[in-house]
Amino acid sequence: MSHIRLIISDIDGTILNDLHQIDSDLLTLIPDLKREKIPFVLASARSPKGMAPIAKELGIEASPMACYNGALIQTGEQVLFEHPLDKMEARNFIDWANQHFPQVSINLYSGEDWMTDRLDQWSQEEARITGENPLILPLSDSLLDPTKPLHKLLLIGEPEEIQALYRTISTKDFPSTAFYLSKANYLEVTAKQVSKENALVELANHYHLSLEEVLTMGDNYNDLPMLKKAGIGVAMGNAPQEVKDGATVVTKTNNENGAGQAVETYVLI
Repeated sequence: MSHIRLIISDIDGTILNDLHQIDSDLLTLIPDLKREKIPFVLASARSPKGMAPIAKELGIEASPMACYNGALIQTGEQVLFEHPLDKMEARNFIDWANQHFPQVSINLYSGEDWMTDRLDQWSQEEARITGENPLILPLSDSLLDPTKPLHKLLLIGEPEEIQALYRTISTKDFPSTAFYLSKANYLEVTAKQVSKENALVELANHYHLSLEEVLTMGDNYNDLPMLKKAGIGVAMGNAPQEVKDGATVVTKTNNENGAGQAVETYVLI
């Protein structure tokens, strides 16, 4: 057997192919991982609701999920780690965005809840993609509710608007908040310390493992720090060259069951 005792994997473009189907080879290997007591942990920008059906299909509901890129790590209903946004900064940012970019859709995420103040074309499209439906309510209600930690904001609009917003926000003072583009027209907003890399460290500590005993898999730039920090970082064959260059190894693409191949080659050997 390999020295690997924990696997942390991205979802989209990694264990899902371009038709959003789970890697069929990986599905057949999950029972072997369970027998060897090697947890398989999903790490994604998705919400818990967006990740749960994939975890269920894989049969790994008992494993933690690193949601919102690690802003919320939970097993079932039990929260293991969370890094919510500073609500004062979030409120100031939302006020600024509404003033300067009023056409942009602003979406708030707290645990399993997705909230927005209007069902516009962008939130409707996001609902279609994710299969989730937002709660329509004033954003101030969520920001003022002390029982609701704020795990992520998602701003959606025309690519030119979102990228202009992103360029402008870099000159503003939001010291506790991180901003990054996940698509040309998607701006993700989390607490500064949130990353899949930090989630890797927290999960390794949770299982009392060294980083050398962890294998990570991913296909995009936000996965790269996690790939570099793990004992084995696996880049998908469909990843950009910079991601491949920074990984330990490169597997086949997400359309060629690359994730399953990596697990079989580097874990179940």
